[in-house]
Amino acid sequence: MAEVNERDRAVFEAGIKLGALYHQFVGMPISLETIDDLERTIEQSVALQPYVRSISVSIDREMVQKKLNPKFKYCELEGRMLNVSLQILYKNTIAQAELVYDEGQDYPLMSVKKIEEM
Repeated sequence: MAEVNERDRAVFEAGIKLGALYHQFVGMPISLETIDDLERTIEQSVALQPYVRSISVSIDREMVQKKLNPKFKYCELEGRMLNVSLQILYKNTIAQAELVYDEGQDYPLMSVKKIEEM
């Protein structure tokens, strides 16, 4: 079996961060008034974890608007509402990964976009 290298570890860290983010925050109550705060909270929470170089989170306001309960004016955050871009720096390797909703597959997909060795 080959040894785990820096590149492998950087990609692993990116996947772990996205998976944890997804399962930690999906299902949270959200309204149009709380979107900005929730985006920043997710960014700040994930940024605390080891090797996170940068993270950007945006929540699809149009999807939230469509899902709002008319009486209570909130809905639950769904994975399809998230658009996340993440950079991991592990030693001399940067892994860029993302979570985006794929309309064709009707599914929020996580993927590695780029790996750089410095």
